[in-house]
Amino acid sequence: MTDFIKQKDIKNNWLLIDATNAVVGRLAAFISIVLRGKNKTQYTPHMDNGDFVIVKNIEKIKFTGNKFVNKKYYKHTGYPGGIKEISPERLSSKKPEEILKLAVKRMLPGGPLAKKQLSKLKIYRGEKHPHDSQNPKVISFGKLNNKNLYRSN
Repeated sequence: MTDFIKQKDIKNNWLLIDATNAVVGRLAAFISIVLRGKNKTQYTPHMDNGDFVIVKNIEKIKFTGNKFVNKKYYKHTGYPGGIKEISPERLSSKKPEEILKLAVKRMLPGGPLAKKQLSKLKIYRGEKHPHDSQNPKVISFGKLNNKNLYRSN
């Protein structure tokens, strides 16, 4: 018989990741696993037992290949002919946080639980963040796998 975790037994940790030279897709995949709680032994699909994730230096995140220029993000206004597109190059000058948030959002399942899990992702430009009192555990993302950091040839 499978033991599911109860709401009172859930303990949320805080993780801090520096996004300097991190590859967008690899970082988003790691974050989505942590937000869902799939890295924990007591993972329960219908409960929100994931950890909080703080990402700093988001303006220094990298794409591999030519995706920074050629990739397109689409959205629709709901009106006829209302499809809008933007490249990561233009989006990074306006809202660099949105690039990682979109990538993580699309890796989570749809529904109310995913929206609640996505709210545990905190993204900041620069080194400063207001979550020092939570004592976040620092994750050195580049040391988990050498492909996680962008290296130009």
